[in-house]
This record gives sequence, C-alpha cells and structure tokens, in this order.
Amino acid sequence: MSLAITRRDLSAEALRGHARRCQDVQQACRLLALVLDGASRTEAARAGGMDRQTLRDWVIRYNEAGVEGLLDLPRSGRPPRLNAVHLAELARLVEEGPDIAVHDVVRWRCVDLQAEIKARFDVDLSERQVGRILGQLKFTRLSVRPRHPQTDEAEQQAFKKNFASLVKEALPATADGKPIEVWFQDEARIGQKGTLTRLWARIGSRPRAPRDTRYEWAYLFGAVCPERAVGAALVMPYADSEAMNLHLQEIGRAVAPGAHAILVLDGAGWHTSHTLDPPDNVTLLCLPPYSPELNPVENVSEYLRKNNLALRIHDNYDAIVDACCKAWTDLLDTPQRIASITSRRWAELS
Repeated sequence: MSLAITRRDLSAEALRGHARRCQDVQQACRLLALVLDGASRTEAARAGGMDRQTLRDWVIRYNEAGVEGLLDLPRSGRPPRLNAVHLAELARLVEEGPDIAVHDVVRWRCVDLQAEIKARFDVDLSERQVGRILGQLKFTRLSVRPRHPQTDEAEQQAFKKNFASLVKEALPATADGKPIEVWFQDEARIGQKGTLTRLWARIGSRPRAPRDTRYEWAYLFGAVCPERAVGAALVMPYADSEAMNLHLQEIGRAVAPGAHAILVLDGAGWHTSHTLDPPDNVTLLCLPPYSPELNPVENVSEYLRKNNLALRIHDNYDAIVDACCKAWTDLLDTPQRIASITSRRWAELS
C-alpha cells in the first residue's frame, strides 16, 4: 500500500532548513529523504541510506510526531551506573572544586573523581567512563581566570553597579555639558624573559619554543576607550610617576576634541601620587583594591602577550621597545578587536 506524507505544517524548503540546522546526522538524512523532489520511494530510501520499508516507517513517524518523530528513541539496555541523584551530587562536587585539606588535591582529575564516586556511591567506574560522564554533564577543561586572594567581591559588584554615579561624583565642574569618554589604563612589563603560549602541535607531542633567561625589560603603558575603539600608549624604561605623567598627556591628546575622559585605573603608587598632573580633559577614577579583573586593559595585555609578544627572543632593550610598539600599532589597526576585548556593559554611561 502506498504511503504519503500527510503533514502540511512544514514545506519542503522548511524541512531542508531543519536538516541543515539539526545536530543529529541521522535525523538530517531522514528529513532529506522525505523531501527528494520527483524521486521514487526506492531512490529516496537509497539516498537516505535506508531501505524502502525503513523509509516507510519514518514517514509514519513523521506523520504522527513531526520533525521530532525522526529522532531515535532511547534504546533499552543496562541502566546507568549513576542515577539522577548521583549525577546532581557529582555536578555539585565538580563545580565547588576540591578542598585541599580534605581531598589533598588542588584540582579534580578523572582519577580523583573516580575515587570520590567509589567512596560516595560505591560505584566502580573507569577514568574514561568518568570523563564521558563529565562531558554528558556539560563539563570540559578550561583555563581559569586569576583572582586575587584579597579580592572583595561585594565591593567589586558595588563598583560596577554604581559606576555611573561614581563617574558623576568624580567629574569636575568643567566637564559639565561635555561628552564623557570612559578610558581604562594599566601597564605591562615586557622583557627578555618572555612568555610561552599554546600552539598547534601533533597529539601526544610536547613542542619546544625559545625562552630567554635574561632580564632586560620595558613597560608598556596602555590605555583604551572601548566606545571609540581607540587607544594611547607609551613604552617606558620605568613605571613611576614621571612615566605616568607622560602617559596622561598622551591620553589627553587622544581624547576626542571637546570631550572629557574619565580614566579608570588601579591603585598603584604611581597612579595615586601627589605629583601626578593630569591634563584638563582627563579625570582619574581608581578601581577597588585587588580588582584586576575589572580592568579590561589586563585582557589587552594578555592578548598582546599571547599573539604578538610570546615565543620571541629580544636581543636588547631597543628590540623590546620595537616589539611593543609594533604590537600596539597592530592592535590599533583592528578597532573591532579593541571593542571586543575591552567593552564592558557595566561601564557604559549612555
């Protein structure tokens, strides 16, 4: 008996769109087999990698349940070793991380979680099974973000929440009626010691890269305005108040004509020195103590280190200065990247 598609809620083109977007390869093949224009059932079945009877079964499933009916049903078999309660407890354990005083490790490995699962649930799993379960729970290995041990997270949240009012309080009367630009500033020490970074290599290998042992360095003073996607930088031999004053003058020249800049920076000694003399169009605003994660210039420095300044040998101070200048110039040539790295929603004033 011939069988036809009776559902008309989706057109053939819409079904092809579902096939392009769906993550299940088998479901995509079944969708495409249903919409082969002008093909016989035999040809459509062959194109979908199935026989005629199988295609007929999928047509019935589609008529009954639509696109979702083309997914494989859960297969019966041995029940999972860990039930829903076990999995929820395992997820909580992974998110909280180990307690070094209790577990004697600083980070979870599959072998550590294997032992915890045995101790807590009396279930024996291999390390590979543990890794597969972690993947099913949507966990993966990620690089951690640094957090200062003396960070006051409540103070950081208050700073972000009240940023607009803090800016308003800090601005002088001469800034009234002027456009306000938010700038961020910081310094990075770049030197011969250099940094290493990740690179593509064969699985199982451990690639080598040059690493200098000398200690000549320079300081890259950098500042960015996320809204305008521009920056201002100087490379100096020292990080002190004199160098900071020169950088403030450079930032003042980069501020848009007729605008006033609020410069957000950390509490380093040369940022708070009484000898600082900011230009008339720049006002300083200090971050909460121990809050490098609130300063997007930290991310700029990390980007430059990994993409422009890593895996290099600098013969002398002049070579370091040249490398810093080229790295910063290359960054300024990609304003969309500046905006991507440094934009923070909490720092938008309008």
